[in-house]
Amino acid sequence: MANVNIEVNLREARELNREIKEKASAYDTITLKNVFGQRYIGCGVSGKVKIIIDGVPGNDLAAYMDGPEIEVLSNAQDAIGNTMNKGRIIVHGSCGDTAGYAMRGGEIFIKDSVGYRVGIHMKEYLDMKPAIVIGGGAGDFLGEYMAGGIIIVMGLGLAKDEELTGKYCGTGMHGGRMYINGVVPQHKLGKEITKVAMEQEDLEVLAKYVKQYKQYFKYTGNIDINKFSKYMTVNKNPYNNMYTKY
Repeated sequence: MANVNIEVNLREARELNREIKEKASAYDTITLKNVFGQRYIGCGVSGKVKIIIDGVPGNDLAAYMDGPEIEVLSNAQDAIGNTMNKGRIIVHGSCGDTAGYAMRGGEIFIKDSVGYRVGIHMKEYLDMKPAIVIGGGAGDFLGEYMAGGIIIVMGLGLAKDEELTGKYCGTGMHGGRMYINGVVPQHKLGKEITKVAMEQEDLEVLAKYVKQYKQYFKYTGNIDINKFSKYMTVNKNPYNNMYTKY
């Protein structure tokens, strides 16, 4: 396998991304050294290349990405996977707000916790079913306006005063599924979603993503998929009365 290192330091994001796209077709693995908040890393990159990020990437990591795998060795900032089509992001830490914004495909695995509005406007089409797996907890508006895909919140490593999710969970949600390791109090749920019964298919989905999570982050603790709750929309078209019929 052909690998290449790129020293980032204080390089400007546009120039850096131009070099990443040039090297993506020639190398199997690209390692970015000393990343200091550069935005748009991996934006629009396609193919099978793996990008390893040593440092903290800035906003919109992997925006519109279509295939590669990006592994972040520390934390990430806001809007990772923005409108991502295909591929995988693995974050060995926490990330900020709006992870997976309008995500259309692929997977995001976050070892620890996330900020607000994660999974907002996620969607799916045919066999494109995006997934966000969160090891810790999530902030307010998780799954806001979600139209498809899967969000999993494991609640691992939370302190006693930390909660699985913030307020307004699933507000405006009209598609997709959320799996939470525990039960979200009713007052934290948006009026558009409700807790529903788990089925065999749900357990199989959870088993798959839990296995991947444990593999990526070398997690050896027990994660009991039978303790998860499933949340789905009450109405697939909650805003129908806001539009005219013609």
